[in-house]
Amino acid sequence: MSIIILGIESSCDDTSAAVVKDGVLLSNVMAGQKVHEEYGGVVPELASRAHQQNIVPVVDAAIRRAGIDKKDIDAIAFTRGPGLLGSLFVGVFFSKGFALARDVRLVEVNHLHGHMLAHFIREPGSDRPLPRFPFLNLTVSGGHTQIVLVKDYFDFQVLGETIDDAAGEAFDKAAKIMGLGYPGGPVIDHLAQQGNPGAFHFPMPRIRGLNFSFSGLKTSFLYLVRDELQKDPRFIEKNKADLCASFQKVIIDFLLAKLRRAVRETGIKEVAIGGGVAANSELRRRLQELADKGGWIAHIPERRFTTDNAAMIATIGYYKYLKGEFAGQDVVPLARWKV
Repeated sequence: MSIIILGIESSCDDTSAAVVKDGVLLSNVMAGQKVHEEYGGVVPELASRAHQQNIVPVVDAAIRRAGIDKKDIDAIAFTRGPGLLGSLFVGVFFSKGFALARDVRLVEVNHLHGHMLAHFIREPGSDRPLPRFPFLNLTVSGGHTQIVLVKDYFDFQVLGETIDDAAGEAFDKAAKIMGLGYPGGPVIDHLAQQGNPGAFHFPMPRIRGLNFSFSGLKTSFLYLVRDELQKDPRFIEKNKADLCASFQKVIIDFLLAKLRRAVRETGIKEVAIGGGVAANSELRRRLQELADKGGWIAHIPERRFTTDNAAMIATIGYYKYLKGEFAGQDVVPLARWKV
């Protein structure tokens, strides 16, 4: 008997729905929100309203593309948190209503858990090797930066995490300072490819153990740009690519230094990355280079599975369904929810 899971992701500004059958992805539909670009960041109230507009057509498209009927669905897996509370409300309560109307199971999923196990998304005909337990996962996104020891599908240990801001938030802040728009990460990635990473120096954060901090880097970048603009109002325009390359370099240096330390301390040489910043071309290149030199096995996800997506939520929902872990109709969203 086949098991079909409908997945819902609405933790921030992307509305996504996916269908997984027996662990294999049949569809993954996403709707973004352009409205935030003019504000230089996500506006929670506008995000919530956009989710309300998008969720029904997105779910309908996911079901149609999967070639199934609503009556075929055995459970609905949804992101319970962490994320923007208003955005989560839309996904959680849509899922509860769907489950109640169709008399199917509810499966709650932690958003960070999704990024950690996005490598287990299986597509028809794919022979991509899956990570073997235990492995180390570096999750890097706009809201989260952490290194996790993944012992099993449902057994993890957080080895280090950011004590303030996340790497993705630092990229977006630097982009906003330079007037590059939102989201800033992809723009910085593109411009950095044309710049000199040694043009400007930004001090590497000195944080003990495997934890991270990016607030100091943001401040350092802000002060450098402010001081240079006083000397030359066209400083950003003249040095945009070099600024991007230099700022990107120190962030990647910091991330990989912590990952190297985690490998050294645990002895585990199978590593994976996930989250929106995992789409960064230089991070992907340098991680693979580091793995080749160190004899590691590196798992780098397809870019479309690095952003917030329902495919990872439906995939985890499938494994939790097999384990018999279900939520009740009294479940509520959680803005903060540690792995």
